[in-house]
Amino acid sequence: TPVLSAISAPAAMMAPRVPNRAEKKARKVMERLGMKPVDGIARVTLKMRGNQGFFTIYQPDVFEKSGSYIVFGEAKQGTGMPGTQQQQARAAQQLATPLVEEKKVEPMVDEAEEEVDETGVEAKDIELVMTQAGCSRARAVAALKNNDGDLVNAIMSLTN
Repeated sequence: TPVLSAISAPAAMMAPRVPNRAEKKARKVMERLGMKPVDGIARVTLKMRGNQGFFTIYQPDVFEKSGSYIVFGEAKQGTGMPGTQQQQARAAQQLATPLVEEKKVEPMVDEAEEEVDETGVEAKDIELVMTQAGCSRARAVAALKNNDGDLVNAIMSLTN
């Protein structure tokens, strides 16, 4: 069973949230059952037993009757706060920095000058090998010929 903890906040800090149709109906039912809305709750944290984690609901709508609570809002696993956003920003920044790879770069001039004998190899196979292996047309044709037209082995030979 989850453990419920709530933090109060002034009404000015709480931004209005637009409930969907199902939530509106559920709120009406809560009021008909005699549950009273609780104002001033900024965050609700549901802690699970053991190390199963927790869920946080920011700016929830809370109803109470006889010590029982009903909470409406979007539950996010963990804190869902800026700390997590900072970690995501760091990860995005690391992905944005280019990775240094040690690969031979073929000069583009040689590719344009070379005329390749493409007999016995289909054009769509050549294009596929070029895109998957990131190589020139001449290397793709050579790899296909060396591997008897086998696409998988041609791509593997160019990427290893």
